Amino acid sequence: MEEIRITTIDQFYQCIFEQPQTGYGRWRSHYAYRGLPNPNFKLTTSLQLNCRDKSRKMERNILNNFAKYAEAEDPSVRESIWRRMILGQHHGLPTRLMDWTHSGLVAAHFAMTEANLDKLSMRDCVIWRIDVMEMNELLPLEYKVVQKKRKMDVFTLDMLIEAIGENPNSYDSLDAYDRAMEDSAMVVIEPPSIDPRIVNQYAFFTVVPMGISDIEGFLTEKTKDTRKYIISKELRWMIRDILDEANMNERMIYPGLDGISQSLKRHYYVRGRSVEDEEAEDLGKD
Repeated sequence: MEEIRITTIDQFYQCIFEQPQTGYGRWRSHYAYRGLPNPNFKLTTSLQLNCRDKSRKMERNILNNFAKYAEAEDPSVRESIWRRMILGQHHGLPTRLMDWTHSGLVAAHFAMTEANLDKLSMRDCVIWRIDVMEMNELLPLEYKVVQKKRKMDVFTLDMLIEAIGENPNSYDSLDAYDRAMEDSAMVVIEPPSIDPRIVNQYAFFTVVPMGISDIEGFLTEKTKDTRKYIISKELRWMIRDILDEANMNERMIYPGLDGISQSLKRHYYVRGRSVEDEEAEDLGKD
């Protein structure tokens, strides 16, 4: 796994616009990206963060109760465990899914976002990149067969269910997935367009099997084309404003009044203390 430090705007552009030419004369990316505001944040699922070593046991309880309470809002939660999981992930439920995006710009938006905007110029951020084609090469044969039959590089929900081969509304389906993947592979899936946010965010998920507790270790050991781009804190405000000018902001990422409000909040934000003030204060504490 290669770690690359981004210190110029040209390097940033190269990092998010990686579109090699295909054999049929088009320029298409086969990468997925994940942006985080702090390079020290680990790649981990919300289920791992929430339930730690009890993740396997708690997952079923979480999904069961989500279906019980969410059915009135969305009856589709009863269709399959996997649809239940995707819907729950979208609404903040702890799941084994990890969010990615096919868009480097969307990943950059999340990397250039802070709850306290004064921190934007006080720490570096990170964009992770994985190669979907490389991830597919790690999959068991029965999953590759489904991909070849459907002629698709990224799994859909239907493809995942077909490859697993178990009743999608039974927890045997989860167990079968974990047995197939063990600690050696994970599926990259494009979720169904259940909400405009998923569409606008160009969302992908990795379905992390229980056998993989250290996602970064897995990527280091099993892949060659994974990248960790560390973006210098000196660039963050510049990139943030470039993204806003390109209409890559909360208004687009989160369609609706919440997104509009968040976008306007930052647009009219008055920067406070300088980096030099913060550094001077930190030196005074030593």
